[in-house]
Amino acid sequence: MSDNNIPRVVLPDGNSMPVIGLGTSALQTPGEVTKTAVLEAIKVGYRHFDTASLYGTEQPLGEAMQEALKLGLVGSRDELFITSKLWFIDAHPDRVVPALQKSLGLLKLEYVDLYLIHMPFSSKPESNGLFPSQENIAPLDIKGVWSAIEDCKKLGLAKSIGVSNFPVRTLDALLSVATIPPCLNQVEMNPTCQQKELKAYCKEKDILITAYSPLGAPGSWWGNNRIMDNETLNDIAKSHGKTVAQVALRWLYEQGVGFIAKSFNKERMKQNLEIFDWSLSEHDLEKISKIKQIRLHQENPMLEYIA
Repeated sequence: MSDNNIPRVVLPDGNSMPVIGLGTSALQTPGEVTKTAVLEAIKVGYRHFDTASLYGTEQPLGEAMQEALKLGLVGSRDELFITSKLWFIDAHPDRVVPALQKSLGLLKLEYVDLYLIHMPFSSKPESNGLFPSQENIAPLDIKGVWSAIEDCKKLGLAKSIGVSNFPVRTLDALLSVATIPPCLNQVEMNPTCQQKELKAYCKEKDILITAYSPLGAPGSWWGNNRIMDNETLNDIAKSHGKTVAQVALRWLYEQGVGFIAKSFNKERMKQNLEIFDWSLSEHDLEKISKIKQIRLHQENPMLEYIA
């Protein structure tokens, strides 16, 4: 599938992005593995790539983009949509712009297409390491940090700005102080975590949702096989001659949200793009709506802060 066949969604600020992106949350994965995977993804049609300072994949992603341009796999930087995120140790007003500048240096880019606050909290300035201890977690200075995120857009360092893992109450607080509203909220969403309340709120406030862990992140330290083993999804997949992953991604597409699919396997990358020429039935959607709901953080204390 060429990238021309991948639908794009228009963000509230008028910019647009491919509805599906390749995730690169590959902690402790060698950079060469990430670089190779990104190049393969570009070859099969991906143009949207999701990274973050936390992931340690900004540099290999940047190297892959440079290589893709050199090889003529893409005609220009403008064909690519790159998302990165501000980690919570840098979620302080004076550290936001320098953090993005550091990310841009690693990515070898002049701007990212989308810059997100990764978590709805911060850490005390004296905290060290990527994951400060619980006693060093601090409330987010929403007004100050968001103002600095707005500066990133005004300076041309980010074309669009948004948030990640923000629940309704934190979005409410943000919207009350924002001059430029967030255009997107990237959150966990899949058939076992349908986010109905948050989805309705974001639709009302004109905030697009992008789903991470659309397949339950099997094989990762935070994920599980609940999607892949789900009996309902397996039955629906068999009835359509599709994979469970394709059913889960098609369901998200029909919800009107974007999604970040993480796979470094070339065949699965291709399969994840093959969801746009068929649809789920009303009966399928009804069955999916009745699947038992549970969020990953309910099973993983590392994610308890985004309740």
